[in-house]
Order: sequence, then C-alpha cells, then structure tokens
Amino acid sequence: MFDCHVHAAPDVVDRIGDDRDVLQTYERAGADGFVLKGHHESTVGRAHSLARQSGLAVVGGVTLNHPAGGLNPAAVAAALGAGGRVVWMPTTDAHTQERAHLPRLCDLEPRLGRAVLGVPPVEHRTAAAVELVLALIAEHDAVLATGHLSGAECHWLLSRARHYGIARVLLTHPSYTVPGLDPAAVGELADAGGYVEITAYQLLHQPGCTAAMLAEVARAAGQRLVLSSDAGQPNSPPPPQALQQLLDELTGQGVDRGLLRAASSSVPTDLFLA
Repeated sequence: MFDCHVHAAPDVVDRIGDDRDVLQTYERAGADGFVLKGHHESTVGRAHSLARQSGLAVVGGVTLNHPAGGLNPAAVAAALGAGGRVVWMPTTDAHTQERAHLPRLCDLEPRLGRAVLGVPPVEHRTAAAVELVLALIAEHDAVLATGHLSGAECHWLLSRARHYGIARVLLTHPSYTVPGLDPAAVGELADAGGYVEITAYQLLHQPGCTAAMLAEVARAAGQRLVLSSDAGQPNSPPPPQALQQLLDELTGQGVDRGLLRAASSSVPTDLFLA
C-alpha cells in the first residue's frame, strides 16, 4: 500500500493524530509509504523527518494556496529544492471551493478576506506565474496535482504539462464536489494524460456519493486509476483502513480487484517515487 493523499496534525483543523500517530498507522498496516498533504504549509520537512524515523517512503510537497503566496514560483522552487515531490494547485483557496461554500482558512480568520485563485482559462492573469511553476516541476521531475481547480483548468494544465514534458500529473479527486466532474469528463482527462484519483474521503463524506458512482469513475480511469485515503479527519477511520475500505467497496461493485490493488500500490508508487 502507498497512500498518496493523507492529512495529519499540526493543522488549522482537527486531525486524527499528529505526524507520528499517522505514521504508526501505516507501519502497523505494513504499508510502503504515503504522501503527507497540507493545505496551508509545505510538508517537505515533516515528510523528511518521518521517513528518517521509519524507513517508509514518506513524500511531501507544497499546495499553492494563499499561505504559500498563491501561485508562487518561489514557494515551488523552495519546496522542490528541499526534496519535495509534489506541487498541488490551489485547493481551499480555489475559486471552486468558494463557489461550493466549502471550508477555507478565511472562515476561521475573516480578516484575511475571500480572494480566490485560478489558472487559465478561468484566470489568465496568473498564466506567467503558472508557466514558471510548471517549468520548475518539469526540471525536478515532480508530480503536478490539479488541486480543486475546474475541469477546464485541468485540461489547460494537462496541455501545458505536455509542453514542458511533465509526465507525472495527478487529477486530484476529479469526481469530488470540487471540481465535480462526471465519469465521461474524467475519462477525457485520463485520455489526455492524467492519473485519476478516487479517495476514501469521497466514499465516507461526500454528499450524495456512493460506491456505485465511484466505480463508474474507476472504470473511466482504467489503468490510470489511483486510490488514496484523503483521510486524517477525526470522524474517518485511520488512513490505511479507510483506503482498504475504499478498495473493498469498489471490489463489491465489480471493479477488477487486481486493478484496484495496483491503484493503491504500484501505480502511485511509480507516480511519486520511480
């Protein structure tokens, strides 16, 4: 098992445990490793420390929300230069998040204001900064993750990723509420070169989501499917168990178990580590 999306404390919201607590759940599960994600700070140093403690492959990166300076090439250069392996496009500060009334840091601190972030074709003024971000990702052979951006923005990012020779593109839970794409749209993005993430969080917490719906997305993704937990919430199972529950539920919907096992192990391992 290699879980490419998990959250831990310290964070601005409650988590199931701190970095060490979450690490121990993967050790007990016999996992190979995981990707530690934070919406509001780089996880590169934290991941490095966990890897040294355990011998597991623990990966960190940076998410381009307002605490990182938004679509900020300097934050990307620093994170990748320090050993980060993934850059997430805006998540909690994406325009989609605001429109869907999903939680943002400015909900906790209203003095921050409610400015949102986007990339072309939604926000053309960010094009130059995003182009430099993509060039840096290409130079470091890192993973570009699409965050909570819209389908149109994902298409644009995939096009520009091809221009820069970026082979590692992860479509961050595209069937989740943000961006909320249907299986046909997800399949188009997979055909364009993206890996398609489905998360246990969707199964556990996404309003209206069912295992049958996620199975359709899995079939649309085919060999480019990636399963992750996106766990770490106090009201979710420990991340390895959440990921296993997702695999079992999709198996119950008739999705090939071999495909699902690869999607939670060898496929994300190759994407982040090879």
